[in-house]
Amino acid sequence: MTPGQIALVEETLAAVDIDELADDFYRRAFAADPAVSSMFTADPALQRARFGAELSEVVRSIRSLDVFDARVRTLGARHHTYGVRSAHYRLMGEALLAALAAALGDRWTGDVAEAWALAYNLTAETMMSGGLEGRRQR
Repeated sequence: MTPGQIALVEETLAAVDIDELADDFYRRAFAADPAVSSMFTADPALQRARFGAELSEVVRSIRSLDVFDARVRTLGARHHTYGVRSAHYRLMGEALLAALAAALGDRWTGDVAEAWALAYNLTAETMMSGGLEGRRQR
């Protein structure tokens, strides 16, 4: 990702209501695959808050690859223990990007979409690597 793309991701995340984004994200993900909802056992409000906090931290850390890598690999290892597998990353990525597009409306430009797709792909690939490393260590 370029510094400009990172800035677009940071700016657009700051422009949305994180709780509303999280609510729409989960609604879209569960509609696309109802079985995924069984992986989420926490109170929905708590789950939305966790999602928002984690998304914000991931976006904040993306400027520092060492910090990002360590944080996101750990996140991936933890999600692997919840049963998250590679197919889930595609589903969740589609749900996140669609929720962001809806939240941003006219601000969801081609450049913003590309920046978020790159940020999500980097995050998902790093999380999957962390999940594989966590599995090997057990």
